[in-house]
Amino acid sequence: MSAQSYSMYDTQPKVDYQQLVEQYGVLVKRIAHHLLARLPESVQLDDLVQSGMIGLFEAASNYDYSKGASFETYAGIRIRGSMLDEIRKGDWVPRSVHRNSRRISEAIHTIEMREGRDASDQEVAEELGIPLQEYYSLLKDTQGSRLFSFEELIENNNADVHDPQPAVTEEAAPHSGHQNDQMNTQLADAIRALPEREQLVLSLYYDEELNLKEIGAVLDVSESRVSQIHSQATMRLRAKMRDWT
Repeated sequence: MSAQSYSMYDTQPKVDYQQLVEQYGVLVKRIAHHLLARLPESVQLDDLVQSGMIGLFEAASNYDYSKGASFETYAGIRIRGSMLDEIRKGDWVPRSVHRNSRRISEAIHTIEMREGRDASDQEVAEELGIPLQEYYSLLKDTQGSRLFSFEELIENNNADVHDPQPAVTEEAAPHSGHQNDQMNTQLADAIRALPEREQLVLSLYYDEELNLKEIGAVLDVSESRVSQIHSQATMRLRAKMRDWT
């Protein structure tokens, strides 16, 4: 990264903020647009960009070259984390959405523990005691809150991996690295255990950063169906990771 410079008397790098904005401002905007696509209209792009810039500046100040991760990878995590903090402060998700999200996760967990296989849409609806279309409506309502079902789980887990000075208590410090390794392993296993189509949707959405419409074109289904698949995948992950969340 070229936005930092050192002198022989410095113990910390000096950050050229103007150069940082010019070099990585596009990254901040790209992440902001990607998050905004699945948030309510009340969340403003400018607010996400502003909080993302704060995350970028913090990343530049705290980045440790010796950790091995590229600056762009490290900054992306800090930028997303800063935006998630901004969203949390807004408290825009109704309690009913959180409640329904938990109900869906619990229903999926109950079915999969009982049947020993993936729960189908119809089975989840029956477990909830509602018609299938009403279940799909609940999935649509959780479209915004699902950000915290999957992405925040990853953000929180990765923060300690990449943070050069992780904030842990003295008591937790000896065990935090092992716990992170365990969580990484369980999360990876949980993703691999998802139905193939749900794995593909998550991969296209988070890794390839396609939007719902683009994914629908790839899978030859409607945008709303992609949203349902994505929401159900994150609810299923939440059920599988319930001991961690």
